[in-house]
Amino acid sequence: MQPTTAEELMRSRFEAFRDGDAQWLLKTWHPSTRPEALDLSDNPTWRGLQIVDTEAGGPDDNTGIVEFRATYLDPDGGVGILHERATFVRENNNWFYVEGLIGD
Repeated sequence: MQPTTAEELMRSRFEAFRDGDAQWLLKTWHPSTRPEALDLSDNPTWRGLQIVDTEAGGPDDNTGIVEFRATYLDPDGGVGILHERATFVRENNNWFYVEGLIGD
């Protein structure tokens, strides 16, 4: 099912990272910033997703920002946190991830 909001897309992309679904990640990555391929062989074990904030990104918007924290297990067995403000765009009724700014 196609996500109808930027937050729904962010959640689906987290699940794809967790499950190692590179095909979904590339499909939902905007062509202007999408890599040619995505190697998830060293992908960490993703544990949880917390949405911190959203700006726009609703069913009637064409852009949106989702700030989130994703937790993962690092190679030493500790817990790491990825904090990002991700930018999304909607084109032809499909949401795409454009880029993210990594924070503390």
